Amino acid sequence: MKNPQETFKLKVKLTIAVLITALVFAGALFAADTGTPSHGAQNADTEVAVKDAVNEHRARIMAIAFIAAAVAFCGGAVAAGIAIANVGSAAMGAIAEKPEVAGQALIFIALAEGLVVFGFITALMILGKV
Repeated sequence: MKNPQETFKLKVKLTIAVLITALVFAGALFAADTGTPSHGAQNADTEVAVKDAVNEHRARIMAIAFIAAAVAFCGGAVAAGIAIANVGSAAMGAIAEKPEVAGQALIFIALAEGLVVFGFITALMILGKV
């Protein structure tokens, strides 16, 4: 079995790899060409083509926004899980030795839990712009 430091490093590397992959995917969607087809026939056809291109562009922007919101929330949740795992185990060890530090230990665990709240708020702010 691996020691806890190696496991932690592996989890951090995996999280970073997933985030980079999501950002590359979002960048590829954003950079995709949304060129309008040139019908050249009538103004009505051109107008329809422009509306289709605008709708396609909006759909891609919404997809990127959803990916960004998911990355923000998932990043906060993963970071909070890692933080709570480390802080919680240290806190339980401290409480076992000195029961009077239980209140302080709960404060540190609550601070680590705040990362999820920040990720959730960020995701809501991103989705609010869509």
